[in-house]
Amino acid sequence: MAIEDDDKPRVKISHEIGQDLSLLSVEELGHRIALLKEEIGRLDAAMTMKRATREAADRFFKA
Repeated sequence: MAIEDDDKPRVKISHEIGQDLSLLSVEELGHRIALLKEEIGRLDAAMTMKRATREAADRFFKA
């Protein structure tokens, strides 16, 4: 009985900055790009929240 792709356990893809990419397939590179784009969005959201908190504190202490 053959194991279908959907039945294989999924391994969380991680990426290390600067790692050798020559052994990765086009599909794996696409997954890495999606992962990194998601992480960039998460970082942007955190930065926006921190800026808003800092601006609110600046307004409070200037008043």
